[in-house]
Amino acid sequence: MLILNTGGTFNKRYNPLSGELEVPYDNDAVEAATRHFGYELNIAGAIYKDSLEMTADDRRMLADIINASEEETIVVVHGTDTMELSAAFVAETVAEKAVIFTGAMIPFSIDPVDATANLAMALGYAASRPVPGAYIVMQGLIAPFDRITKNRALGRFEIV
Repeated sequence: MLILNTGGTFNKRYNPLSGELEVPYDNDAVEAATRHFGYELNIAGAIYKDSLEMTADDRRMLADIINASEEETIVVVHGTDTMELSAAFVAETVAEKAVIFTGAMIPFSIDPVDATANLAMALGYAASRPVPGAYIVMQGLIAPFDRITKNRALGRFEIV
């Protein structure tokens, strides 16, 4: 199974030199979150940005990578702020694949529970072989991308 890591809060780490949380150009958080899973995962990285910085070109690149993959089901680790936009773009441009978007509200480096729980749930859903389409799996919820949204006022995802 392929996990495509695009960055986002899931991956952020504190930079002691700048005093900021940054998205590093590595897959360390995803690898750490899945270290004890009992099956083989293919983890690949692309983009490595906070989702608020993602552009239309980034979304095209994401869709191109997904389309080029031989995998039928792909989990995308993505920032939560524009996850819905990327999922909508992928739904329009990717056919015959199930693409499950997940992320974290709290960086793995600060508290691994949120990130690991979301990723584990996304991988479990991916293993169930869902029908092709784009899905979001966050905070115990699973739904097609157009039936789930981030409620920014309450800081949580909701089914709509």
